[in-house]
Amino acid sequence: MSTTHLSDRPATTPGDTSFFGHPKMLASLFSVEMWERFSFYGMQGILLYYMYFTAAQGGLEIEQGLAAGLVGAYGGGVYLSTILGAWLADRLFGSERVLFGSAVLIMAGHIALALVPGIPGLIAGLVLVGVGSGGLKANATALVGTLYGEKDERRDAGFSIFYMGINAGALIGPLVTGWLQESQGFHWGFGAAAVGMALGLGIYAMGRGKLPEAAHHVPNPLPAAQRTRYGLIFLAIAAVVAVLLATGAVNAENLAMSMAYAAIGASVLYLGLIFSSSKVTGIERKRVVAFIPLYIASAAFWALFQQQFTFIAVYSEEKLDRNLFGWEMPAAWVQSINPVFIIIFAGVMAALWTRLGNKQPGSALKFSIGLFVMGLAFLAFIPLAGSGKTPLLALVGILFLFTLAELFLSPIGLSVTTKLAPQAFHTQMVALFFLSVSLGTTLAGILSGLYNPQDELPYFIGIGGTAMALAVGLAAASPAIKKLMAGVR
Repeated sequence: MSTTHLSDRPATTPGDTSFFGHPKMLASLFSVEMWERFSFYGMQGILLYYMYFTAAQGGLEIEQGLAAGLVGAYGGGVYLSTILGAWLADRLFGSERVLFGSAVLIMAGHIALALVPGIPGLIAGLVLVGVGSGGLKANATALVGTLYGEKDERRDAGFSIFYMGINAGALIGPLVTGWLQESQGFHWGFGAAAVGMALGLGIYAMGRGKLPEAAHHVPNPLPAAQRTRYGLIFLAIAAVVAVLLATGAVNAENLAMSMAYAAIGASVLYLGLIFSSSKVTGIERKRVVAFIPLYIASAAFWALFQQQFTFIAVYSEEKLDRNLFGWEMPAAWVQSINPVFIIIFAGVMAALWTRLGNKQPGSALKFSIGLFVMGLAFLAFIPLAGSGKTPLLALVGILFLFTLAELFLSPIGLSVTTKLAPQAFHTQMVALFFLSVSLGTTLAGILSGLYNPQDELPYFIGIGGTAMALAVGLAAASPAIKKLMAGVR
């Protein structure tokens, strides 16, 4: 078994600058992610409305608060399923093959949403898309990490460019599905998401053979003698889940909280496995300790940021003035505002980190800034509280703060995770980062249920103020965290 860390096995030489100063394979990897984002965000843009709109409007008439919690639980489930995708990549198939299979599942899920009516189509579609997206996310990120050595100063900039490229899909998706939902119906919108994923899969399949050997590497192969044992473990887990659902112990009302507990439990289990592994060195353990406060900050950030699909989706439908010169913009189009800003400013941030080189702020400080700005974005709702419609330009300004916060934390989080990961747990550490996103996304659904349109100030002050307090604490701890990172920035 190779003991070389995947992030130390660059697919290209350091002199490969053929894609905007970065390795050319970066373009291939974000092409499949771009179309996956088109399908995923296109579906997310109309999902909540599909769940709580009346039957006359084409919806399923689920109570609005419950629907928001279910959307949060679904989003959390997507990131929770990165565990399975990461484990399959690290132990059995390698990241590239898991990514391809996951893309097929995503396409099948969107087809189910488009063609199967009612609750059965919703359940089948969300399970397939959730599992597939989880497998694709962790492994696409891990493969980007193979393009750079640990000390390559282009690394953070490369992840920012990757982030900018895939957000092109996130921009177009809600525009297409939102327009189709209003003009043709929800199932046409879901069908467009399926077509987008099919395009991404086709493009990726054509260039699949050109990926480097590192993309197919299995970091910690599972011995053949243990495969039966692990197969029985997976069957036992599936049986437990089935029993919980069949008996009603886990149901629609408590699914979001159950998902949050699952994310916390899985994170604790993962950390325990990593710390107890004989394959993890002393320096690697210190780096994992440094990751823990970043995990907490990430979960807090996503609990606010992912409210774009819960609280802000409802806010956009009910309180936002969407009238543009006598034409009412589809509410789902609000989901495309953030990707517009990402596309504009991700390149600026990438250039900034490249220019600063080793003078740029450390990862912990970047996290702190991102979380602080995210809290500030919620405080910016305070002047808009009360009766009356919110001007579209005001929400655009708030979503600009969302974007700025995201650029300080999300691509940096992906990058620092691949650098802090022990060599035997490379993709699984990426999954651990996504578990923080899972927890935060689930909390976004739970927290949105606390919003009271008749008394908005406590919601905005409580959530925004808590995030800013956590950011200040993280900034104060950043020197200690930097020391634990043992040379990783």
